[in-house]
Formats: sequence, C-alpha cells, structure tokens
Amino acid sequence: MSTNYGITFKNIRKIYLMLSKISLFSILLLYFSFVSVDATFLNKVGATDKNDYITVIMYHRFGESRFPSTNVTLEQFESHLEFISQGDYTVAPLLEIIETLQSGGEVNDKTVAITIDDAYLSVYTEAWPRLKEYGFPFTIFIATDPVDNNLRNYMDWDQIRELQDNGVIIGSQTKSHPHMHRLSPIKIEQEISLSNNRFLQETGQYPKLFAYPYGEYSLDVVRAVKEAGFIAAFGQNSGVLFAEDNMFELPRFAFNENYGSIERLKLALDGKPLRVKDITPQNMVLKENPPLYGFTVDESLTPISQLRCFSGEFGQLNVEILGPRVEIRLPGMMKGPRSRINCTMPAENGRWRWYGRQFLTK
Repeated sequence: MSTNYGITFKNIRKIYLMLSKISLFSILLLYFSFVSVDATFLNKVGATDKNDYITVIMYHRFGESRFPSTNVTLEQFESHLEFISQGDYTVAPLLEIIETLQSGGEVNDKTVAITIDDAYLSVYTEAWPRLKEYGFPFTIFIATDPVDNNLRNYMDWDQIRELQDNGVIIGSQTKSHPHMHRLSPIKIEQEISLSNNRFLQETGQYPKLFAYPYGEYSLDVVRAVKEAGFIAAFGQNSGVLFAEDNMFELPRFAFNENYGSIERLKLALDGKPLRVKDITPQNMVLKENPPLYGFTVDESLTPISQLRCFSGEFGQLNVEILGPRVEIRLPGMMKGPRSRINCTMPAENGRWRWYGRQFLTK
C-alpha cells in the first residue's frame, strides 16, 4: 500500500498565497490539518526518542487589553492553566530542567516550563495568584531599569523579592531592554554587568538564566552572555528545546491575545524536537538577504522527506534535501527587521517536531 507523504489538497499553494499576510502559526495550523502521514511508521521512530526535551511557553502581560500584542486576557490565561492541569503535562521549574538536561538526565515526556518576560505589575496581581492556585512554578525575566525607575505598571523590588521567596525563578533581561545586537561590545557588557549587580543588591544573587530582549541577539551578544556566567539563554523563536541544543539560543513559544488559542497551545505543548545541527548562517544578524539557510537533521528522524519549512512572508518554502542535510531558499528578501522560519516534521500520535529560527535584517 502506498503512503501519502504529501499535502492532500491540490490547490494548497494558492491557499498559502492567500494567507501570506496572516501569522506564520496560522499557516502551520492549516498545513497540519491537511497533511496525511503513516502513523505506524512514525510510532516506530518515535519510540526511540530520548526524553531530553521540553516545551517552554512565554507570556508578558495579563488582563491589559490596551496592549494586545503582548497581553493575554484573563480568560485566555485561565483556559491555558486549566488545559495544562487536565492534560498529561508536567510543569517544572525551568532552572531545574536546564540543570537536569545539562547533567545528562531526562525529564518526563510533555514537560513544560512557564516563563514571563518583563516585570509588569499584572504578573504580580493577576498571573501569580492564578499560577499559585494550580501549583505551577514559573520563571520571570526582568530588565532592571524599569523597576529601578519606578515605572508605572511595573513591579517594585519588594514584590520581586516576595516572588523569589515563594520559589519563583528570577532571570535577567538586561538593564534597559535594548536591541542588543545593535550595541557595541562595551555597551553589551555594561547592560549585562550593571543589571547583574542590581540583581545581587536586591535579591542577593546573580541570575543563572537570561532572555534576550525582543528575542534578538548576535554572536557577540551570545558570547557576552556566556562570559557573564549564565548557564542558558532564551529567544522568542518557536521550537522544542533538547539537551544537545545550543543552550544560549533556546526557543520559546510566545502567546498573546491574537495567538493564544487552545489549539495553538496544544500544538506547542505536544511538540517534540526537530533535532538539527550545523546551522548556517550561524549568526541570526544577516549579512546576506535572503540568507542561504540550512541545517543537518539527526539521522534517526525519518523519513526526512516529510520535513516542511514556512515563513510568514512567503508561506511554504522550497526545501532541498541532500541526505541528512536540508537547504532552504527564499524566493525574495526578508522585508521586516525581524523574520522567522519554522520547520516541522510529523512525529507519532498526531504530534509534530519543531525547529524555528529568527533572522534580523537590521
């Protein structure tokens, strides 16, 4: 019996063109609903997966409808927490997970870590009480200047210390939350060192985890974060992290009002890693646009012919497969200051493997 490894609708390319202006995740949702795979074969492959991977989800604001691009409604957030609590998911502290993976250990399948960026007051007044109710640990990444300057609708240090005393992990997001890749090496180092000193003064310790503001970084930024003593750093590109990932370019799934559906949450939480290496270009800050983008897929992941890649600007992209090597070419230049390419591959039981990468054009 032949196996259908393709898309079942002949006119799918037209649909991608129609959807070129909507979110990349919406395009992927459409694709997932149209593909057909051999589940028996994929189950055999999936059985060999080591449990060395997790999904990290991220939020910013809660119940602040004036900022829909960074906010989730309280109804959305409550539905997320209820869905997680009712599913076969394990919510664990991010620092504990990273240290486990770095030491060669394993975690439960469908382990998830919850992260929140920026010290908005709604984290303290709205998110934390709800997370406590479910007993879910979380990590908050903080830029120190807004707190030091007593900006409106931000937490203060007393509230941050209260979170810390109750087991919340405090991570760094620099001093002033800049576009890090646009700074000089000296400015990059200052953003990190000055904020670290403030964390030490106010919380009694240096943070071990780092999140890049806007998910943006260059190789110089990554180097500075490593040298500052952090053990891992996170962007805002979609994907499922695994033990052999670059620990200073780790993915997270971001949620907001427009992209906060339960369907999207389930796809993220049920995700498995698309294990890749030898990524080119290494630097997300592009010297050539469009980039000559490629990576090598772990040979245990088969059939590689099922891998598909998408961008928000161009929809499904041309993928050339050369053994385990994948080369991806865009039909034109990336237009925005930030662009993302997501690659997926079916796993077992209706689950999907993810690898996303962000590129910066300026």
